[in-house]
Amino acid sequence: MKTFLTVSLGLFICLTITSQTLVKNITEFNSAIKKAIPGSVIVLKNGEWKDVHFKVTGIGKKESPITIKAETAGEVLITGDSKMNLSGKYLVVEGLWFKDGTPTDKYVISFKKNSKEFAFNSRVTNCTVSYYNPTDISINTHWVDLWGKNNRVDHNNFTGKTNDGTTLVVWLKGDSHVENNHQIDHNTFGFRPDLGKNGGETIRIGTSAYSMKSSKTIVEHNTFKNCDGEIEIISNKSGDNIFRNNLFIESKGTLTLRHGNNALVENNVFLGNNVSKTGGIRIINEGHVVRNNLLIGLKGDGFRGPIVIMNGVPNSPLNRYNQVKNVDVQHNTIINCGPVEFAAGKDSERSLPPINTIFANNLITNTNSGTISNAYDNISGISFHNNIVDSKASVDEKLFTKETIDWKMLRSLPMPTKENKILVSSFKNENSPLLDIARTARKINIIGAFNLNNGRYPEALLMKTGPRWKPEIVAPIVILKKETVVVQPGTGTLAKAIKKASFGTTLVLGDGTYFVDKTQKINGHITIKGNGESIIKANNNLPKSLNYFFRVRPKSTLILDGLTIDGDNDTKVKYAIVSPDKDNSEPYNLFIKNSTFKNFNNKKGGSIFKAYIGTKADTISIVNSKFIDSYRGLNLSYEKTFGKYSAEFISIRNSVFSNIEEFALNYYKVDPTLAMLGGKLEVSNCIFSKVGNFEKGIVLKTKGIPEVTIKNSVFDNSYNLKNPVNLSGTKNTIENCLIHASGEVKTTKEASQTNIFYKSPKWDDKKNFIPGKKSYLLKENNKIGTIGLLRD
Repeated sequence: MKTFLTVSLGLFICLTITSQTLVKNITEFNSAIKKAIPGSVIVLKNGEWKDVHFKVTGIGKKESPITIKAETAGEVLITGDSKMNLSGKYLVVEGLWFKDGTPTDKYVISFKKNSKEFAFNSRVTNCTVSYYNPTDISINTHWVDLWGKNNRVDHNNFTGKTNDGTTLVVWLKGDSHVENNHQIDHNTFGFRPDLGKNGGETIRIGTSAYSMKSSKTIVEHNTFKNCDGEIEIISNKSGDNIFRNNLFIESKGTLTLRHGNNALVENNVFLGNNVSKTGGIRIINEGHVVRNNLLIGLKGDGFRGPIVIMNGVPNSPLNRYNQVKNVDVQHNTIINCGPVEFAAGKDSERSLPPINTIFANNLITNTNSGTISNAYDNISGISFHNNIVDSKASVDEKLFTKETIDWKMLRSLPMPTKENKILVSSFKNENSPLLDIARTARKINIIGAFNLNNGRYPEALLMKTGPRWKPEIVAPIVILKKETVVVQPGTGTLAKAIKKASFGTTLVLGDGTYFVDKTQKINGHITIKGNGESIIKANNNLPKSLNYFFRVRPKSTLILDGLTIDGDNDTKVKYAIVSPDKDNSEPYNLFIKNSTFKNFNNKKGGSIFKAYIGTKADTISIVNSKFIDSYRGLNLSYEKTFGKYSAEFISIRNSVFSNIEEFALNYYKVDPTLAMLGGKLEVSNCIFSKVGNFEKGIVLKTKGIPEVTIKNSVFDNSYNLKNPVNLSGTKNTIENCLIHASGEVKTTKEASQTNIFYKSPKWDDKKNFIPGKKSYLLKENNKIGTIGLLRD
C-alpha cells in the first residue's frame, strides 16, 4: 500500500492506492471497473481508444477514491464516437484527451448514468476535450454535463466546440442537484466560434425552468479566451452562484446573470484588447453583488457593454426578464471601454427599470472621450454614490463626478497613485469588499478595484489554467475541394485567377513574371504554387505605392510555395503579405514554403510581413525559404495591450534571413509575468546573416513571448550588434547554435542557453551559405547534431 498526500479544495485529502490495473481495451476496462473498490486505480494504456463508451461507476471513499487515469497524461486519445458516464461516489478521471471526435450522443462526459443514478463528490481533472464535434454542426451537444452534488471539473482544456450546444452545463432538474456545490476551476476555455444564434454558451448553470433553485456552484480561476459562441459566455440561470478570479480574453460576449438571484461576481478581469463585441457583465434579476472587477478595452455596446443593467418584464415568466432589484455594483474599474448601459433593452415588453439598486465607488476612465454611459429609461431606482470619471467626455453629474486622476503604470496596467485623495470614499455598506482585486486589505475605502499605489497584479492575471501537460491543439484538417488552375505569366493574370478561386483552389504558376498592380485579398483556403522560377512583383510607374501584394482575410489560409516575391519597383511595395485589417480577431493561417522574398525596402514602416493591431494568426509556418536584401522581416509588434499578441504559433525552419537592415522577426507580447497563456515560437536550422547590424539591433525580437525555442541555427556577420537574441523566462531556450561576429546570446529570468559556439562558420559559398570542408558545422565530433541548413 502506498499513500500520497494531495490537496484539491477539500474534496480529497488523502489518496490511498490499494490496487492498480493497466487495461488495454474497453473489454478489459469494463471488467476492471466492475471489480473496483475504494482506492482502485485503473490505468488506460497509451494510444487511441476509438468508439468506446466508458461507464465509470463505483463507490469510492473520500480518502481513497476510485481513479481512472491515463498511463501518460495526454497520451490516451479518446476518438470517434466515444463518451463517458460517471455515477457513484468519489470517482476521479484524469489525464485523458478527447480529441477530434464525432459524437452522436448529446454529451461527451456526463456525471450521471441514467435518470436515477448520478455522480457525487467526483472529479474530472487534467483532461482535454478539443474539436469533439458532430459532422453536422446544427446537432446540439454538450461536452460536459454536471449532475449530482459536490463534483469538481478542474485543470482541463476545452477548445474548439463548433456546433450547437453549451460547452459545460450544470443541471438542477430534481432535488439531487439543488445546492450542488460544484466547483469549476482552473480550466482553459478556448476558441468557440460565433454560432450566430443562441445556444453557444461556454458555461450554463441551470435552465430558466429551474432558475429559482439554489445551485451554489463556484466558477473561479478559469481562463475564457476567444469564447465567441454567443452573447452569453457564461449564462447564470440559477441562484447563489459565485464567479470570481476568472480571466476573459477577447471573448465576444458577457458574463450574463440571465436568471436566478444572489450571484456574487468579484475579482474578475476582462481584457477586450479593443476587439469588437467584447463585453463584461450583464445583470438581470435580483440580489446580485458585482464588485472588484477590472474591465479593459471592451468595445461592445448595448447588451455587450462593460456593465449592463437590464430592464425587466412585468409578471415575467421564468424564461423572460425579471426586474433588477436589490443589486449592488461597486468598486469596479473600467478602462477604455464602451458605455455602461442602464435600463438596457427597454421596449414595450421590458418596461420595468431597475429598483433598489446601488452603483457606487466605480472608477471609469477613457482616453478617447467616448460615451461613458447610456440610460434608456427612468433610472431613479438606482442610487449613485461616489462614481468617478477621468475623461474629456461629458457626464451626467447626477451619476458621476469628473476628476483628473494621477495614474502610474504597473507594467502595462494603469494604477491610481497615492496622490489621488479624491478617490477616498465615504460610502460603504455590508457588500463593500474588505480586500481589493489584488488581495490587499482596504484600510481606506478607495474608489475602484485597486488600492492607491497598488503594486500587485490581480490573481486572474497570475494564475495557471488548463492541464499540467499542455496539449498542442490543432484544428482538424478540413477536406478541401481540390481544384487546380494553371495561370500564365503577365500583368493581372494572377489577380484574375485569385478573384475566381474557390475554397481549396491551387493556382499553378509557370516560369516568368506575374505583375500584381492591385492589392489581393485572400478568402478561403488558397494555394499559390510556383516552380522556383515564378516571380511576383509590381510594375513601375504605378500611381502610388502598392501597400501589399497579399492580405489574408479572417478565417482564411494562404499557402505560398515555390515563388519569388520581389518588392523592387520604383514606388517600393510596402509589404509582401499582411494580416486581416486591424481589430479583426478571427484566426487566419499563413504557410510559406520553398520561396524567396527580396527587395522590400520601403522604410516608411515597411516589412516583408505585417500583422495589424487587433488581429491574430493561428499558425505562421515558414520552411525552406529566403528573406533577403530588405528593410525588415516579419513584424508582429504592434500590440501594446496587456496579454495581447499577434500569432498563436510561429514556426521557422531551414530558412535564411540575409542582409535585413532591422530584425528578422519582431514578435511581441505585453506579458511581464511570462506566465499568461499563448504565444509560441520555434526556430530551427536557420541562417541569420547581417541582420539588425547596429549596436542596439536584435535579430529575433521575442519580448514577452512565453515559449521560445531556437536551435541548430547560425548567427553570422552582424558585427555591430551586442545581442542577436535576448531571451527571458523558463520556457525560453536556445541550444546548439553557432554565433560569429554577432555579439553574444543574452538570457535572463531562467531562460537557458546550451551548446552555444562562438566560431566562424567558414563558408565555402557565402551566397548560398554552404560550409567549407574545415567548417565547424561539418565536424562530426561536435556532438550537437546538425547546425545550419539541412541539405538534400
